[in-house]
Amino acid sequence: MSNDLEWLLLRKYNSFIVKKVPEGPIFSKEPANLMNVHSYKYSGLANAKAIDVSDSPNGIKITTRKTSAAPTKVASARATSTIRPRSSTRRALGAATGHLKRGYRPDLRRATLARVSALAAAQKEPKPSPPKKARGKKAATA
Repeated sequence: MSNDLEWLLLRKYNSFIVKKVPEGPIFSKEPANLMNVHSYKYSGLANAKAIDVSDSPNGIKITTRKTSAAPTKVASARATSTIRPRSSTRRALGAATGHLKRGYRPDLRRATLARVSALAAAQKEPKPSPPKKARGKKAATA
């Protein structure tokens, strides 16, 4: 089945659509939707070459579809790699860019890097806050 036909069948009726406001934007909770926007460009269901960037206990998991996979072998058609951003966020962004440089959906580069950057920032341990200094009358009595 072609990607366009799949989108025509899925665009109005699927269980991932999120409509909060009747006149507002329509969002999507699809697994491989990078921007969570309900559109053909970002759809993880309708596009054969969808990129899924998700959080995992080991780091950031990037899942892509193999270019030489048979259409009937869905489970083995996915290639997964894990990026460990704990050492450096810049290194994680470079690894994600390496996945996209192979001609795999260059239109999703900005969205993929934004998702990787947000996940790397969320996985970092926060800096400890400095101790509070006493000010005013409390400082004079101490």
